[in-house]
Order: sequence, then C-alpha cells, then structure tokens
Amino acid sequence: MLPVNPPRSGYTLPVFACAAAIAALHWLRHQRSLPIVTVDLVEPAQTVEIPVEQVAGLTEGMALGITRSDPGDNLDLTRDTPIWALVEWEGRAGGAGGAGGAGEEEKSVLIKGGEGIGRQLIADRQAAIYTYARRLLRENLDRLLEPGEKIAVTIILPEGRRLAERTSNAAFGVVDGLSLLGTTGISQPLSAPGQLEASREQVQKASHFDYLVFCVGENGLDLAQKMGFNPKQLVKTANWLGPLLVEAGLQGVKEILLFGYHGKLMKLAGGIFHTHHHLADGRLEILTAHCANLGLPTSMLQVIFASPTAEAALKYLRDLDTTTGSDWVSQVYGAIAQSIDSRSQDYIFNHSERQVNVGSILFDRQRQIIVKSKTASTLLAYLC
Repeated sequence: MLPVNPPRSGYTLPVFACAAAIAALHWLRHQRSLPIVTVDLVEPAQTVEIPVEQVAGLTEGMALGITRSDPGDNLDLTRDTPIWALVEWEGRAGGAGGAGGAGEEEKSVLIKGGEGIGRQLIADRQAAIYTYARRLLRENLDRLLEPGEKIAVTIILPEGRRLAERTSNAAFGVVDGLSLLGTTGISQPLSAPGQLEASREQVQKASHFDYLVFCVGENGLDLAQKMGFNPKQLVKTANWLGPLLVEAGLQGVKEILLFGYHGKLMKLAGGIFHTHHHLADGRLEILTAHCANLGLPTSMLQVIFASPTAEAALKYLRDLDTTTGSDWVSQVYGAIAQSIDSRSQDYIFNHSERQVNVGSILFDRQRQIIVKSKTASTLLAYLC
C-alpha cells in the first residue's frame, strides 16, 4: 500500500494581503519586484515565504502587489483567488495625503478596504478587516519604514464580491465582499487530525458544565456571545458537528444547544453531520421534503426546490405567509428544528450509547431567530 501524505496546511487571507503589501512597498522604495517575500505570521510566532505573482509601480508614489490565496488542503472557496495591495506614500508628493479611518491619523500604516472587502453593517460600513489582519499588516510593514514615513495600504479582492455570494457573511452583518478574518496565519485543513483534536479539546475543557452551546463558525460564536450566553459554555464547531456531538456525549454532557445559521443547521435534519458545502449540501432538498410533508401544493414546492439559496426559499415562505395569512414558516421550520434535535440525539446515541438532550436555534441573514425548538426554549432558561 502506498503511504498517504498528511494534509497540507496553508495560510489565511490576511497573510497573502500582507505579502502583497510588502512587495508593493519594496517597489516604492527600490523600483524592483520580488518573486518571494518573507512574512512574520505573528500568530504563530514564525516567518514564512510567500510567492508574489506580480508587482508594479502605478505612479511615482503608488505601487500594486498581487498574490494568490493558498489555503493548503483546505476546502476553502478563496483558493487561488487574487489578493491585491495598493500601497502609497502618505504626506509625500503624489501620496494619498489622507487618513485611513477614525483613530488612525497617528499610525504609520493606514489600512483601508477596497473593492471586494466586505463592509460591516453594524459598524457604519467599516471595512471587514479584523484585529489579526490589522496587526499582521502593521507589524510587518512598520519595520520596513523609516522614522516619520507613513503609507496607506488598500486591500482589494477582485473576486471578493462574487465569492461572498457563496457564503453566509450577510447573516453576520458583512455585505459586498469577504472578510479578512481569523486569529492566526495558518489555515489548517478541515480533515487534519490536529484540527479536529483542537475542537475536541474545547469540548473536553467545557465538559464540566451540564449544558453546552455549539456555535457553527467564528461568526456564530460572536453572535452567541452578543446574545448573552456564558462564553465558557460556548464551543465553536466549524463544520464537523457529528464527531463533536459524540465527544460531548462521551464526556458526560447532559444537554446541548445547537446555535447557527439555518442554511447550515438544516443539513442535520437530513442526516448530514459534516456541513461543509464541498462535502454535502442537500439544503433545498431537505427544505422541500419538509414542506411536502406538511402539505404545500406542488406548484409551491417547485418554487422552493428551484430557489437559488435557502435564504431565498425562506423569503418565499415568508411572502406566502404575508399574502395568504398562512403560517408555513413556523410550521416548516418547527418541523426542521424537531428533526435536527431528534437526528442529533440519535447520532450521539448510535456512536456513543449516551443519551444527550439536544435543542436547536436557527437564525436568518438578518440575525433574526427563525425558530427555537421546544428543547431549545427549555435550555435557554439555564444558559442565559
């Protein structure tokens, strides 16, 4: 038997944005392109070499660097997407001459979001460039500047607006593009044993509580915290809900609240316990099946099944309720939530022979709760 190579890790989007900015700054200072730049990841404390695809001077005080995303053996929709960094001198002839945003006037590296970088609806449409990305850019670029020098860095994702349509970013208040999100420079493959082990460790550390909240992804975790859940009882699950549900059962957890975007969690109602869209989808099929079981007419089922997204199908059901006085959203999503609960409980028992009570809360892209299962409503009394 041939040996199986371990999954290859890659780097997160902020790393490639930083590499493009370093290449552009080098052009401004030396009028030379670099095929490879060195980036200090900060988190973790290591340096890596990142290939530069292109770099060019645009004007005397402005240059553009381009890299391409490489997340390793990770199921990531940003794979091979170009990342541009436009770097210009601040306060020099031909430079930008303006501040990069409120509170940044005294900084030597001003960071801006250009086309394809998402905007945060709850933060006056500020660029969705989060703490790690800003720290990474500043720490790497600051050390390349002379005292008194300032630069403005505009990060551009030419394909960001299109790719964002395939994410649930809008569910978390980010529109018009992708986020530069993350807490580390390393992008671990979803199939890597170490990554799953790290998530299991989260469950183990929290297992002294009888009740846990499983949040799908970083954005789900953020919303759960804002809703007042005890942070010590929150577990970020990413896409591998099945193994973590079983782990919770093995650790003696009595009850679990599943908290997430409806387009993710409804997959569990169809028995799909790894929710990444590259591995399995089935959302519209699951939604259509529940609608059919409740008696929606064939013409309506055809519209739901042909909807481009689960969010569009939800809107259609809501419009039906408004125009006809029906109660389809409550009935359909109530049935889906009940199915999620029962299938999750069965999954845990079948793989661990442990009885765990599971409840679910599903919300939409406007962060509005669509449904709470009966078990979830009971759990909320203990968790909030």
